[in-house]
Amino acid sequence: MAASSYLESVRKQFSFYRSLGQKTLDQLNEEQLFWQAAADENSVAVIVQHLWGNMLSRWTNFLDEDGEKTWRDRDGEFESRWHTKAEVQAHYDEGWDLVEQVLQDLEDKHLEQIIYIRNIGHTVTEAINRQMGHYAYHTGQIVFLGKILRGAEWQSLSIPKGQSKAYNAKKFAQDKHRGHFTDEFKAKDEG
Repeated sequence: MAASSYLESVRKQFSFYRSLGQKTLDQLNEEQLFWQAAADENSVAVIVQHLWGNMLSRWTNFLDEDGEKTWRDRDGEFESRWHTKAEVQAHYDEGWDLVEQVLQDLEDKHLEQIIYIRNIGHTVTEAINRQMGHYAYHTGQIVFLGKILRGAEWQSLSIPKGQSKAYNAKKFAQDKHRGHFTDEFKAKDEG
Protein backbone atom coordinates (compact mmCIF):
# COMPACT_ATOMS: atom_id res chain seq x y z
CA MET A 1 0.00 0.00 0.00
CA ALA A 2 1.34 3.44 -0.92
CA ALA A 3 1.95 5.82 1.94
CA SER A 4 -0.28 8.84 2.26
CA SER A 5 1.07 12.22 1.28
CA TYR A 6 1.03 13.02 5.02
CA LEU A 7 3.38 10.16 5.92
CA GLU A 8 5.65 10.88 2.96
CA SER A 9 5.76 14.55 3.96
CA VAL A 10 6.54 13.97 7.64
CA ARG A 11 9.27 11.49 6.78
CA LYS A 12 10.92 14.11 4.61
CA GLN A 13 10.34 16.83 7.19
CA PHE A 14 11.94 14.84 10.04
CA SER A 15 14.84 13.93 7.75
CA PHE A 16 15.26 17.62 6.94
CA TYR A 17 15.51 18.58 10.62
CA ARG A 18 17.97 15.77 11.21
CA SER A 19 20.06 17.08 8.32
CA LEU A 20 20.05 20.66 9.65
CA GLY A 21 21.27 19.47 13.03
CA GLN A 22 23.87 17.20 11.44
CA LYS A 23 25.22 19.95 9.23
CA THR A 24 25.60 22.07 12.33
CA LEU A 25 27.34 19.32 14.31
CA ASP A 26 29.70 18.83 11.36
CA GLN A 27 30.77 22.48 11.59
CA LEU A 28 31.48 22.44 15.34
CA ASN A 29 34.57 21.23 17.11
CA GLU A 30 34.45 19.46 20.45
CA GLU A 31 34.96 22.61 22.50
CA GLN A 32 32.12 24.36 20.66
CA LEU A 33 29.75 21.44 21.21
CA PHE A 34 30.09 21.81 24.97
CA TRP A 35 30.20 25.62 25.14
CA GLN A 36 27.58 27.27 27.40
CA ALA A 37 26.68 30.96 27.41
CA ALA A 38 26.18 30.70 31.19
CA ALA A 39 26.27 27.93 33.78
CA ASP A 40 22.50 27.34 33.58
CA GLU A 41 22.32 27.47 29.77
CA ASN A 42 22.27 24.45 27.46
CA SER A 43 25.18 23.59 25.22
CA VAL A 44 24.62 22.00 21.82
CA ALA A 45 25.65 18.68 23.41
CA VAL A 46 23.01 19.03 26.14
CA ILE A 47 20.32 19.87 23.59
CA VAL A 48 21.29 16.71 21.68
CA GLN A 49 21.17 14.78 24.97
CA HIS A 50 17.61 16.00 25.56
CA LEU A 51 16.54 15.19 22.00
CA TRP A 52 18.03 11.71 22.33
CA GLY A 53 16.23 11.04 25.61
CA ASN A 54 12.96 12.31 24.21
CA MET A 55 13.33 10.29 21.01
CA LEU A 56 14.05 7.04 22.83
CA SER A 57 11.13 7.60 25.18
CA ARG A 58 8.58 8.69 22.61
CA TRP A 59 9.41 6.32 19.77
CA THR A 60 10.31 3.05 21.56
CA ASN A 61 7.21 0.83 21.24
CA PHE A 62 5.49 3.89 19.78
CA LEU A 63 2.10 2.29 19.13
CA ASP A 64 1.96 0.19 22.29
CA GLU A 65 3.39 2.08 25.29
CA ASP A 66 3.04 5.53 26.82
CA GLY A 67 5.54 7.90 25.22
CA GLU A 68 6.88 8.98 28.60
CA LYS A 69 8.74 5.85 29.70
CA THR A 70 9.32 5.10 33.38
CA TRP A 71 13.04 4.63 32.62
CA ARG A 72 13.46 8.10 31.13
CA ASP A 73 15.54 10.57 33.17
CA ARG A 74 14.35 13.85 31.64
CA ASP A 75 15.96 16.05 34.29
CA GLY A 76 19.26 14.21 33.78
CA GLU A 77 19.11 15.04 30.07
CA PHE A 78 19.92 18.64 31.00
CA GLU A 79 23.10 17.73 32.88
CA SER A 80 26.15 17.29 30.70
CA ARG A 81 26.93 13.54 30.72
CA TRP A 82 28.92 13.18 27.52
CA HIS A 83 32.47 14.37 27.03
CA THR A 84 33.40 13.81 23.39
CA LYS A 85 32.09 14.73 19.97
CA ALA A 86 31.95 11.00 19.16
CA GLU A 87 29.53 10.42 22.07
CA VAL A 88 27.32 13.30 20.94
CA GLN A 89 27.30 11.99 17.37
CA ALA A 90 26.56 8.39 18.37
CA HIS A 91 23.56 9.43 20.47
CA TYR A 92 22.33 11.87 17.81
CA ASP A 93 22.35 9.03 15.29
CA GLU A 94 20.72 6.55 17.69
CA GLY A 95 17.80 8.88 18.39
CA TRP A 96 17.21 9.90 14.80
CA ASP A 97 17.62 6.35 13.49
CA LEU A 98 14.83 5.22 15.82
CA VAL A 99 12.51 8.07 14.77
CA GLU A 100 13.08 7.39 11.08
CA GLN A 101 12.61 3.62 11.47
CA VAL A 102 9.28 4.01 13.29
CA LEU A 103 8.06 6.54 10.73
CA GLN A 104 9.09 4.19 7.93
CA ASP A 105 7.07 1.36 9.49
CA LEU A 106 3.89 3.41 9.99
CA GLU A 107 0.99 3.01 7.59
CA ASP A 108 -2.11 5.10 6.96
CA LYS A 109 -4.17 2.68 9.07
CA HIS A 110 -2.20 3.80 12.15
CA LEU A 111 -2.83 7.54 11.82
CA GLU A 112 -6.09 7.66 13.80
CA GLN A 113 -4.99 5.12 16.43
CA ILE A 114 -4.88 6.58 19.93
CA ILE A 115 -1.54 6.48 21.74
CA TYR A 116 -0.62 8.10 25.05
CA ILE A 117 1.99 10.56 26.22
CA ARG A 118 1.85 11.01 30.00
CA ASN A 119 -1.63 9.42 29.93
CA ILE A 120 -2.97 12.00 27.47
CA GLY A 121 -4.48 10.40 24.38
CA HIS A 122 -3.19 11.55 20.99
CA THR A 123 -3.95 10.23 17.55
CA VAL A 124 -0.76 9.00 15.92
CA THR A 125 -1.03 12.04 13.63
CA GLU A 126 -1.18 14.37 16.65
CA ALA A 127 1.75 12.63 18.31
CA ILE A 128 3.84 12.91 15.14
CA ASN A 129 2.98 16.60 14.83
CA ARG A 130 3.81 17.17 18.50
CA GLN A 131 7.24 15.61 18.09
CA MET A 132 7.94 17.39 14.81
CA GLY A 133 7.31 20.76 16.47
CA HIS A 134 9.48 19.78 19.44
CA TYR A 135 12.38 18.62 17.26
CA ALA A 136 12.15 21.67 14.99
CA TYR A 137 12.31 23.90 18.07
CA HIS A 138 15.46 22.25 19.41
CA THR A 139 17.06 21.93 15.99
CA GLY A 140 16.61 25.68 15.62
CA GLN A 141 18.45 26.14 18.93
CA ILE A 142 21.29 23.92 17.73
CA VAL A 143 21.60 25.82 14.45
CA PHE A 144 21.41 29.21 16.19
CA LEU A 145 24.16 28.25 18.64
CA GLY A 146 26.24 26.81 15.80
CA LYS A 147 25.95 30.02 13.83
CA ILE A 148 27.00 32.09 16.85
CA LEU A 149 29.93 29.80 17.64
CA ARG A 150 31.23 29.67 14.06
CA GLY A 151 30.74 33.37 13.37
CA ALA A 152 32.11 34.41 9.98
CA GLU A 153 33.13 30.81 9.25
CA TRP A 154 29.53 29.54 9.46
CA GLN A 155 28.38 27.73 6.32
CA SER A 156 24.76 28.72 5.70
CA LEU A 157 22.19 25.92 5.77
CA SER A 158 19.62 27.83 3.76
CA ILE A 159 19.63 30.82 1.42
CA PRO A 160 22.67 32.90 2.41
CA LYS A 161 22.16 36.58 3.21
CA GLY A 162 22.00 38.72 0.12
CA GLN A 163 21.15 35.85 -2.22
CA SER A 164 17.34 35.77 -1.95
CA LYS A 165 16.68 37.62 -5.22
CA ALA A 166 18.93 35.30 -7.23
CA TYR A 167 17.44 32.26 -5.52
CA ASN A 168 13.87 33.38 -6.23
CA ALA A 169 14.70 34.26 -9.84
CA LYS A 170 16.01 30.72 -10.36
CA LYS A 171 12.88 29.22 -8.77
CA PHE A 172 10.42 31.34 -10.75
CA ALA A 173 12.28 30.54 -13.99
CA GLN A 174 11.17 26.92 -13.54
CA ASP A 175 7.79 25.55 -14.53
CA LYS A 176 5.30 24.96 -11.73
CA HIS A 177 5.57 21.41 -10.46
CA ARG A 178 4.61 19.24 -7.51
CA GLY A 179 7.36 18.61 -5.00
CA HIS A 180 8.39 18.84 -1.39
CA PHE A 181 10.52 21.79 -0.36
CA THR A 182 13.10 19.48 1.20
CA ASP A 183 13.77 17.72 -2.12
CA GLU A 184 16.17 20.42 -3.30
CA PHE A 185 18.20 20.20 -0.08
CA LYS A 186 18.48 16.43 -0.43
CA ALA A 187 19.56 16.81 -4.07
CA LYS A 188 22.20 19.35 -3.00
CA ASP A 189 23.52 16.91 -0.36
CA GLU A 190 23.74 14.07 -2.87
CA GLY A 191 25.28 16.21 -5.62
